Amino acid sequence: MLREVRSEGDAAIRRYTKLLDGVDLPEFKISEAELAEARSSISTELESALLLAAKRITDFHQATLPRNWVDLEQGLGEMVRPLERVGLYAPGGTAAYPSTVLMTAIPARVAGVKEVILTTPRRGAEPLNPAVMAAAHIAGVDAVYQIGGVPAIAAMAYGTESIAKVDKICGPGNIFVAYAKKLVQGQVDIDGIFGPTETIVIADDTAQASFCAADMIAQAEHDPLSTAILVTDSSDLIDQVELELELRLSTLEGRIVLVEDLDEAVELANRIAPEHLCMMVADPWTWAGKVKNAGGLFLGEYSPEVMGDYIAGPSHVMPTGGTARFNSALSVHHFMRTMPVVGLTPQTFRNLGEAAVQIAHVEGLTGHSGAIEVRLESLKARA
Repeated sequence: MLREVRSEGDAAIRRYTKLLDGVDLPEFKISEAELAEARSSISTELESALLLAAKRITDFHQATLPRNWVDLEQGLGEMVRPLERVGLYAPGGTAAYPSTVLMTAIPARVAGVKEVILTTPRRGAEPLNPAVMAAAHIAGVDAVYQIGGVPAIAAMAYGTESIAKVDKICGPGNIFVAYAKKLVQGQVDIDGIFGPTETIVIADDTAQASFCAADMIAQAEHDPLSTAILVTDSSDLIDQVELELELRLSTLEGRIVLVEDLDEAVELANRIAPEHLCMMVADPWTWAGKVKNAGGLFLGEYSPEVMGDYIAGPSHVMPTGGTARFNSALSVHHFMRTMPVVGLTPQTFRNLGEAAVQIAHVEGLTGHSGAIEVRLESLKARA
């Protein structure tokens, strides 16, 4: 599919859209009027909720923006530049998540990305999900294309007659979308390859069992392969949580781990490096400094991971499968590049030149040393 979209462009997309989604598409792009109509079709309560979420997401990411800096005395600096064009993917059908549109589009917008596009598939005669379209409208997405799956990833990676090539692709999808993203990485940047979602809840005897059980169930709701683990030093809490799970008629395939103390619990969490780490303990902020590896940290009983899914502020696109050891949650930094700047004065060059010549000589690069020495001689001649 990737090869055919790359070589045939729009024709291959139409062919696969007919084959996979059962829809003929004379036009890929959704008009601005259609986006506005979708937004007007949702309830005022949902629109208000999306607007509130959008504001909190915007405020959070504005607070994390990196800044240009220059030290004229040292002749050094760094310039921050946004990516030019970003493509977002939103699943269709039952897995329609307007929250993911906000959580990916808004950080890109705050970062200053010039153009943000969204692809999401049609399913036969079904209309596109109005909540997803409304979220795109609220987030300021520049264009929405009603294509999905591998052809959508290919279109954004390589460009077609209708869809311009992007610099980065973000957003969740099924295993085929994930693998397509992996295959085009290098041609474009991607936000990551994400596995099933995962949460560890660390709780002590002050935690409410009903909260622990509810959070584990919420996590398992995402996917049959989702991971929900309760780690506690309280055997009484374990009994209470198991009872709560039974009362809620949950068939949760989670795990409950009894440890000696909370230090052992945090050590275990650091080794696992979960996507989400929830601390439902007394004085949770006192434990934050001991957490080294987690995609996101949720402190206290009223900071459940589900609030992070929708409205807290940080993006809910977080590293999974232990990759929080070296990866971070999606943020404005993923949509920006930094360029180091060197602007040495003649005096600074004179002060540093001899040391640079020594290093060039030991590396056997006489052309490098010569480019420095000719300038040092010029400065001596002027003195």
